Amino acid sequence: MKSKQLDKDLVKKLGIRIRNLRIKAGYTSQEIFSYECGIPRAQYARYEKGANMTMTSIQKIVTFHNITWAEFFSESFD
Repeated sequence: MKSKQLDKDLVKKLGIRIRNLRIKAGYTSQEIFSYECGIPRAQYARYEKGANMTMTSIQKIVTFHNITWAEFFSESFD
């Protein structure tokens, strides 16, 4: 598989993972979650759709959910 395809697949998996975490935490609204997490709403919505994101944004999400990096990457990345 080409590198660009791997990159697209990875960010898509990241989007799925953060969406699942948001829903599991009881947030039906991206807007409320993104506000409480400290990420601009439009930016967060793009992340859930599979846009590339920074490590800083992932760290905010991991910290907000009070999970470790290992726990974050333990699902959806097989």
